Amino acid sequence: MLKRRSRTPRFKRRRTGGRFASWWVLWRVPVLLLIVMAAWWFGVRPVMEEQGWVRVTQDFALCGERSSEAAGCVVDGDTLIIGFGNDRRRIRLTGFDAPELDGACQAEREAAQKARGALHDWIGEGPIEWNGADDPPYDQYGRELRAARRVARDGSREFLAETMIKRGLAAESGWGAEPKNWCSE
Repeated sequence: MLKRRSRTPRFKRRRTGGRFASWWVLWRVPVLLLIVMAAWWFGVRPVMEEQGWVRVTQDFALCGERSSEAAGCVVDGDTLIIGFGNDRRRIRLTGFDAPELDGACQAEREAAQKARGALHDWIGEGPIEWNGADDPPYDQYGRELRAARRVARDGSREFLAETMIKRGLAAESGWGAEPKNWCSE
């Protein structure tokens, strides 16, 4: 006698909710990713950007001039020195490139003197903040690299780099910025 085969398959596929379930699987990962990205952009990122800014209340003189109450001095349009002796620190203010005091021509040297005076005046207007906290990055010359800003009473921020560039006392620096020829002006 022949056995009759059953028409039901051995391994029957179970439906898991039809098309809605498969659609849910397809779109939930991108939606969850968008939620995480939005939380990062609007929640975590602004808080992290504010961390690491240090309030600086020291007085700065112009280097080469003696001032008994100054804790540091302005070297040129983008460099400061804080402290004395073994505690001396050189700080390169970032986001702009000021002309050099020992520039290639008289026009550059004059522009460098103006930039140095403008930096001294800007710092002298009141407390500033700079980034990097206690562990800033350093350049190839051993200078601390820091961006500087001032927070106004209304909460607005004035960045030193933007101010120096707007006044024509410095050029932009960074990727894509072309070096300014101070002698051609």
